[in-house]
Amino acid sequence: MEQRIGLLGCGTVGGGVIELMRRRKQRLQSLTGWEPIIARVLVRDVHKERSVSLAEDMLTNDPDVVLGDASIRIIIETIGGIEPARTFILEAIARGKHVITANKDLIALCGEEILEAADAAGVTVLYEAAVGGAIPLIRPLQESLTANAISDLKGIVNGTTNYILSKMTETGADFDEVLKEAQDLGYAESDPSSDVDGLDAARKLTILASIAFYTRVSLSDVEVTGIRKITARDIAYAHELGSVIKLLAVGTERDGALTLHVRPTLIPKSHPLAHVSGSYNALFVRGDAAGDLMFFGRGAGALPTASAVVGDAIEVLKTMRQPQNGGYAPHPRPHKPVDQERAESASHYIRLSANDQPGVFAKIAGVFGDHGVSMETVLQKRVAAHSAEIVIVTHDVHARHLRAALKQLEAHPDVTTIHCIMPVERSVNA
Repeated sequence: MEQRIGLLGCGTVGGGVIELMRRRKQRLQSLTGWEPIIARVLVRDVHKERSVSLAEDMLTNDPDVVLGDASIRIIIETIGGIEPARTFILEAIARGKHVITANKDLIALCGEEILEAADAAGVTVLYEAAVGGAIPLIRPLQESLTANAISDLKGIVNGTTNYILSKMTETGADFDEVLKEAQDLGYAESDPSSDVDGLDAARKLTILASIAFYTRVSLSDVEVTGIRKITARDIAYAHELGSVIKLLAVGTERDGALTLHVRPTLIPKSHPLAHVSGSYNALFVRGDAAGDLMFFGRGAGALPTASAVVGDAIEVLKTMRQPQNGGYAPHPRPHKPVDQERAESASHYIRLSANDQPGVFAKIAGVFGDHGVSMETVLQKRVAAHSAEIVIVTHDVHARHLRAALKQLEAHPDVTTIHCIMPVERSVNA
């Protein structure tokens, strides 16, 4: 029996969905008992050349042709962005249609509204592809690991920044040079702000933390620092310290309170996340029963993302008589406060420039000591006449003590610039 599907958008991901569903037609029918057919495709320009061949009567630029078709019971949204995707999805739900989306921005910002609407309408909304592309992350957290109290999420969840940092590490080139190369190759957008400023990773962390910690998390709960200030010098110092730099999305729960941040982080080469290179993504999860797990794979691209979308389609087709809301929950969940000040003590990397004169380092060390900041490793290099660059890796220290020391150093007459501050991730067993 046929099951008609409406596709919103036919760009990179939408084209990948069509291609994969055609490749796996027999398998989908065997797994679900249905013959899924992409019946209608909503596009802006029906005359545009596309990566997949489509019959002319499948294409429309009128949303109501897709959303108003009573024979279509499943909508796959691959438009991206907030509007008009939000309006289309809510209309589809109101008309009793199940929805599959790869739209991380929409789920991060409007997920609660959408899933409450789906619950009220008795339909399913699934969004595995919204985080991690081909990597199964949502369903394992919702289902396989629900018996665990998840305490830690740590991940590389943005392929663009991981490509840039990996390339900087491999070549020694600076940020601006590698960003331009990534844009020329199509790995970075013409406006890369969402990626390089950490917002994309923060949205993904919002979704993952909401599920893993079984609470409501808003984008505003996440402290975000991007990678624009990372230079080739920081990459070189990281190498000298036996580490690499990665943009990490981190969520922790301790004593019922959450800390959530996205930051460039120094990671020892012995840590599994240090070896996630190029555009690959990975998520490290710690559960009280399962222990440590790591999920790894391609985080973007036509077929990797389509893999997750079609996987969700199979799930919907299998369970159409038993709707489920994707686990993000319209049902009441315990409130867990976000308290960044309760973050555990951590080691930090600091790079600064100072006057190269006798006694200056002793003064800097004295400021750190006055605030209870202990230094684990120090590198000092003369970079110009009368100027030295100092790299300090601290022992574990609470953020407020480090902030107080750095505030005093910013006003110190012998410190010319504090260039970079980032946390240091310990090895898994440390």
